[in-house]
Amino acid sequence: MDKKPYVLPQLGFGYKDLEPYISQEQLQLHHQKHHAAYVNGANAILETLEKNRREGIDGDIKALSKAFSFNAAGHLLHSLFWENLSPPIKEGRPPQGFIAKAIDDEFGSFERFRKEFSQAAIGVEGSGWATLVFCRHTQRPLLMQVEKHNTNVIPMFRVLLVLDVWEHAYYLDYKNDRAKFVEGFWNIVNWATVDLRLEAILK
Repeated sequence: MDKKPYVLPQLGFGYKDLEPYISQEQLQLHHQKHHAAYVNGANAILETLEKNRREGIDGDIKALSKAFSFNAAGHLLHSLFWENLSPPIKEGRPPQGFIAKAIDDEFGSFERFRKEFSQAAIGVEGSGWATLVFCRHTQRPLLMQVEKHNTNVIPMFRVLLVLDVWEHAYYLDYKNDRAKFVEGFWNIVNWATVDLRLEAILK
């Protein structure tokens, strides 16, 4: 089996395309520096593990595993994040299809879902993510707060929508006003991608 490194994904839009909600400078820094750091970190740990095994070195497996979890999860969540963003359009972008029905069935309305998701995002302690996930056992979309990239994660819950609320995601544009960043996020959600994620799970 050919082993492959993690790779920083290309964005599906230009660095200016999310303005005014995310500036070119903020997006470029986030993608090229912060996300890239998690890619490089995960790859470096895999290289260290291979070197240790090849040379018979007893490394600190506990520390390496913890660091790998952090970096790999950071890479994967960011990759999902970029995919569920798209340039803003004047008429708005309400959810449709499978995701619209799932949200209405679980939360009662899109407005209620948006309120709860926003509260989850604003309320993340320290650095982390707000996520909409799907539990295949109960067939329900649920909210999940993720601290850092890998704490409070519920195994096997499939991610539909993610919002990065680390300060590195918004500080240049919003300073410490996380709530304002979360409010702006709703203007650049790519609901088509979120719907496709759910459709793939339900098949």
